Amino acid sequence: MANKRRSTIAAVVGVVGVLFLGWLLIRNIGLPEGRPLTTLSPQGEKAQDIQNLIIPVFIVAGLVFIIIEVGIIWMVARFRRNKDDKDGVNEPEQVHGNTPLEIGWTIVPALLLAVLAVFNVQTIVAMDDHSADAVQVKVIGQQWWWEYRYDLDNDGKDDIITATEAAIPVGRDAVFSIQSNDVIHSFWIPALNGKKDAMPGRTHQLVLQANKAGIYQGQCTEFCGLSHGVMRMQVKALPPAEYQAWLKQMTSVPAQPLTADAKAGQELFIGQCARCHQVNGLLPTSKAPFTYSTMPIQNYGKVSQTALASRNAPNLTKFMTRDYFIGGLYPLYLDNKEYKGDGKAEVMPKGVPNVNMIRSWLRNPAEIKPMNPDNNQGMPNLGLTEQQIDQLTAYLLTLK
Repeated sequence: MANKRRSTIAAVVGVVGVLFLGWLLIRNIGLPEGRPLTTLSPQGEKAQDIQNLIIPVFIVAGLVFIIIEVGIIWMVARFRRNKDDKDGVNEPEQVHGNTPLEIGWTIVPALLLAVLAVFNVQTIVAMDDHSADAVQVKVIGQQWWWEYRYDLDNDGKDDIITATEAAIPVGRDAVFSIQSNDVIHSFWIPALNGKKDAMPGRTHQLVLQANKAGIYQGQCTEFCGLSHGVMRMQVKALPPAEYQAWLKQMTSVPAQPLTADAKAGQELFIGQCARCHQVNGLLPTSKAPFTYSTMPIQNYGKVSQTALASRNAPNLTKFMTRDYFIGGLYPLYLDNKEYKGDGKAEVMPKGVPNVNMIRSWLRNPAEIKPMNPDNNQGMPNLGLTEQQIDQLTAYLLTLK
């Protein structure tokens, strides 16, 4: 009897210990510090709706786990075989074939799942709700980066084309219409909502809303090739006034480069990079020291029908307004505050450009990020000289 009592006590202590460790694990996973992709730190209404569903489901699942585990441990301790036990003597009652018991443990879980299904369906339906003034953003998954397009006046023409980092106003819904240009990708900003696949030939909508300003990190979650693991994305939530300033900046005429290196870099960009990349505002009539009458061009403002289409390469207009580049992999500025998920990190003024990484990228892109440029997947190595790298870097730094 004493041995059985000790076994029961040990079993109870073990269960309590497991529960305590589980609580610590869940609590730490939910801390956003150093975990920008945690799903347990919602920063918007949609993410909070998911959290409100997860918590009761976890509670119910935890209670079921506790009941079953305690029952198993108690039975193992209570009815374990001792060395002096004899077959057929004082054996526990067998319940196999007990119809009421089997019906009970079939109906109870079914009813439990039916109740949870009601809340699941309600939450799924609520995910599509959005305000009438929601920001509309077209998202296109590429190998291996994300493109964002804004049609500000709903005339069917894109006013803003950018990459890696989308901007939305704080406290306002943003409807992301997600597509794919190649294979299946999956768009996921866990602090703002769940996942949504980007599939060729289809458009899936995802509503995002942020309660606080900050840069919210994301990651492609559908294997899409060589650089799937480093295909990241960011959504930058700005206060309404700053968001309007961002729109104005993104649609303004770009300034022409002033220094000799930047001017040479602009010419080099047109000759080498403009076969794949766009920079809005490069016009034959602009005050640039070059002419290129035979090259398709990008007009001011709206995207011209004759504009040079980006061949699976990011639009670099206002490149230096971003916080990250190379598919969201590296910070574009060295002293920006990282968003920690608690809404406290403000959107900081731009600091020191990450010039060394820009140069490394131009020098040998495949060393930074696995790609397959021969199959039009990623940036090729152009074999630039160090002088050309410096010139291109100087030009890119002017794209503000």
